[in-house]
Amino acid sequence: MTDGIWSYAPEFNHPEMHELAGYSVEATDGTIGHVDRQADDSGMRHLVVDTGVWVFGRSVLVPVGVVARIDTDSRKITVACTREEVKSAPAFKTDRETLDPAYLSSVGSYYRGLPPRRPA
Repeated sequence: MTDGIWSYAPEFNHPEMHELAGYSVEATDGTIGHVDRQADDSGMRHLVVDTGVWVFGRSVLVPVGVVARIDTDSRKITVACTREEVKSAPAFKTDRETLDPAYLSSVGSYYRGLPPRRPA
């Protein structure tokens, strides 16, 4: 069973039809990195975001339910959370975790627990 944290908001007009890899990712307070890939494991849609040197080269998994804006012209995605909130999310280490229901559940619970925000 899935919930809103794993689904794009209806106004994004089927973003799964767009290749989002390479898009830059912005939090409410600055750049996070770029989309390495998008995935839909067991109906749990998410982005794997390469943070580059910002978080010492680690990637983070971001459920698509926190995507607040997709700008296809500038190839930019804005998420409704802060840089620190993304950095504090459950650690993503390997692609095996994207298939681990316990890991995905912890990520979903973490992001659902964040205060609602609107991007600037």
